Amino acid sequence: MKEQLMKMLEDRKEEIIQIRRYLHENPELSFQEVNTSKYIEAFYQGKDVKVQTNVGGGHGIIVTITGGKPGKTIGLRADFDALPIFEETDVPFKSKNPGVMHACAHDGHTAYLMILADCLIQLKDEIPGTIKIIHQPAEEVPPGGAIGMIKSGLLDDLDHIFGIHLLPLGPAGVVGYNSGYVFPGRAYFKLKIQGTGGHGSSPHLANDAIVAGAHFVTAVQTVVSRRLNPFDMGVITIGSFDGKGTFNVIKDSVVLEGDVRAMTDQTRALIEQEIRRIVKGVEQEFNVTCELTYTPDYPPLYNDPEVTKMVAGFLQNANNKDITEVKVFPKMSPSEDFAHYAKKFPACFFYICCTPKGVEKPYFNHNPKFDIDEDALLVAAKAVGQVVCGYYDLD
Repeated sequence: MKEQLMKMLEDRKEEIIQIRRYLHENPELSFQEVNTSKYIEAFYQGKDVKVQTNVGGGHGIIVTITGGKPGKTIGLRADFDALPIFEETDVPFKSKNPGVMHACAHDGHTAYLMILADCLIQLKDEIPGTIKIIHQPAEEVPPGGAIGMIKSGLLDDLDHIFGIHLLPLGPAGVVGYNSGYVFPGRAYFKLKIQGTGGHGSSPHLANDAIVAGAHFVTAVQTVVSRRLNPFDMGVITIGSFDGKGTFNVIKDSVVLEGDVRAMTDQTRALIEQEIRRIVKGVEQEFNVTCELTYTPDYPPLYNDPEVTKMVAGFLQNANNKDITEVKVFPKMSPSEDFAHYAKKFPACFFYICCTPKGVEKPYFNHNPKFDIDEDALLVAAKAVGQVVCGYYDLD
C-alpha cells in the first residue's frame, strides 16, 4: 500500500499546488475563515467518509476515515488561517484580500493534507484503524483553534497525533525533527499603571506613571537574567509602552503590553510569578496602583520522545526520492497551538523544509515577502503518508 500511496500522491502533485495557490489568493484571518472552511468542506462532498463541520464552536472540520479493519486511531492536523499582513511577493497568485496573507504556510499545510486525506480515503479498506483529518482554524490568534477542537470531544479517542510545519530552513526534500520540548509556550500581559498627574515643575506633588513604567521595563528584564536557570529558555518582551502626553505634564497613567516565551511549563510559571512580584514592588516604591492582566495562551510544545523516535525511523527508512534528508533540527523559538494537542495525546510535530530554489537567505514565516518552494508540498504529503504507513505497518 505504501508504494501505491506514494504513486497516488506523485500523480496529484499539481493538484496540491493548485489548491495551495487558491488558498493563497483567498486568505482569511483567524476565527473568520468562513469561505476557507466551506472550500474544504466541499472538497470532501460525495466521498465515502464522515465529515463534521463547525467543530469547536468555530470553523473547524474533522474528517473521519474508518479503515477496513479495527485498530488504533490517529489524528493528522493542518491549520488554515492567515495573517494580517500586506503581501509583498510577486507571485501570480498573490492575495486578493489586501492586508491578509498566508505568510505562515498554512495554505500549504491544508493543501497537502486534503490530497493525502483523499488518497487515504481511497485506500481505507487496507487501513487497520481510524484516521481523523483535523482541519483547524485560528492557529495564529490566542486562545487558538486547537482548544475548541479538543473541547468538542470528537478527538477523545485519539491514540496519537501528528502535524508538520513548512519552514524555510533548507531545500525541499529535507525533513527535520526534535524531541522533548521543541517550541516554547507563550503568554500575554497588559499592565496599567495609575499614578497622579501634575505639572512638570512640581514632581513632588505627583506620582509619575512614566517613571514607574520605565522602572518596570528595566526590572522585568532581570527575571530572565537573574531568576531563571541559565540552562532554561525564557524571553520577556515589552512590545508597547503607551505613555504619550505633553512635554511639561507629568503623566498620570501608562499602559504597557508584553509577550512571554518559555520552553517549559515550570519556567513559564516562574516568569509569571516574578512579573507579579515586580508589579507589587512598583506599587509600593512609586505609590501607584497597578492593574495587571496576565493571560497564558499556548503551552510549550512537547514531542513525545518515543513517538518522535518512531516517526524519525519511518522517515529515515522511507527510501523515497523526494525525501532526500532526515535530520535533527534545533529547537525553535516561535509558539504553536499544536501544543494543546500534544498535552493531551502523545504527539510528534516535525518540519518540512521549503526554501525557494536559488535563494540563499529566504524570508522567514510571517514576513510579507515569505514564499515557499512548492515542491515541498509533495514532500509534506509523502512524509506524513510514510508516517501513516509505518504506524499501521502497511508495506
